[in-house]
Amino acid sequence: MIDRKAILEAVEEHRKDKVPLEHYRSLLGQHDPQEMAAGSSCPYDEAEKSFDVVLMGKHYFVSYPKGIITMEDGTECQDMHMMTLILRYLENAKPMEPTGANIAYRDISGGNHYFKTFEGRCLKRLAFSFGHNPGGFKKAMAAVGAELVKGGDLAYRFRFIGNRYVTAILWLADEEFPPEAQVLFDENVLTAFDAEDLAVVGDVFISELKAYTK
Repeated sequence: MIDRKAILEAVEEHRKDKVPLEHYRSLLGQHDPQEMAAGSSCPYDEAEKSFDVVLMGKHYFVSYPKGIITMEDGTECQDMHMMTLILRYLENAKPMEPTGANIAYRDISGGNHYFKTFEGRCLKRLAFSFGHNPGGFKKAMAAVGAELVKGGDLAYRFRFIGNRYVTAILWLADEEFPPEAQVLFDENVLTAFDAEDLAVVGDVFISELKAYTK
């Protein structure tokens, strides 16, 4: 039997996701492409009218001024959360090199307000996605060129987007304790993302890491 309620709910969710995407597409042309390239560390090709955005080791090409995003194989990206995040990054990022100094989510303005969301969408999801699968965690991190760093049982620093870096720290599950995780951000994220954005960053990078384990 067709679950019409589920179909309607899925359509409504798709519509809600599409509204902010179209909003940020409409704003893209109001920004100077060279300034966006400088702020985001994403090269702009004047001839192609396109930005080359590297996110989790993959190239996404963003047309200017329409904001249509295509992937490496030439197909159009369908992930609305990812596309919205990419557009917000291009439009909001200000020039700042990575410092190597990390900050926690609670240290960010608004972080306390959104922490429960971040904890569920990022910390717990990361912990339970990889806390029983260290081999998968290592494989995924190798795929994105991550650097092994000190912290927890396993910790890696990787480039999330442009020149903004994330550190994922994992404490593996054992007979007594469930897995735990922490996520830290290079402090230059403050010139690109707000607390609400960074909750989505967690969603996106964990999904990408899980895809690399398949």
